[in-house]
Amino acid sequence: MHPGKTTRLAAVLALLAGATACDRDEITHFRVAKVPAAPPAAAAPAGMAGDVPPPPKPAGGSLRWTLPRGWTEAEGGAMRFATFKVPVKGTADASVVVLPGPAGGELANVNRWRGQIGLPALDEPGLAAARKVLATKAGPLRVYDFAAGGTTGKRLLAGLTEAAGNTWFVKMTGDAGAVGAARDDFMKLLGSLRFDESR
Repeated sequence: MHPGKTTRLAAVLALLAGATACDRDEITHFRVAKVPAAPPAAAAPAGMAGDVPPPPKPAGGSLRWTLPRGWTEAEGGAMRFATFKVPVKGTADASVVVLPGPAGGELANVNRWRGQIGLPALDEPGLAAARKVLATKAGPLRVYDFAAGGTTGKRLLAGLTEAAGNTWFVKMTGDAGAVGAARDDFMKLLGSLRFDESR
């Protein structure tokens, strides 16, 4: 190729390259740390659907009862052995809880209940004054009835007994009016308590 043509071709190519470069977007490089993927969520065991499983059946047998008319019963879940639906207006939550051994003692449990409805703690003489004892086929049941805030406040009824190395708590708490309306039936439930060693 003639040297003049080579020079002209080189010049044209240089101009084309320059024009193309002017049209390019500027490229900038960034360094980004790789974020590890979240581990897959563990699947809940079959039948649980993420719920807390009910507590294991206590060794040595179980407390049993007769439901008042209109009441229904369901498995408790979490720490509850059973939960009762109370057919009254307002809030009234009734349940049975079983714990091994003395479960912290009567005074500690009663004061925990009192704290739940905003009452101050009792000492031993105060505990004795508040305690009523109900004879049942499950043995003597210590019963407590506490209210806070008058008729528009909160009320708690509870009975506790020991059997086969466990402490059983049968409790109803909620709006003072609702708990008051269900009190007679709750006391019938407490009076029906018995211990079934075969369960």
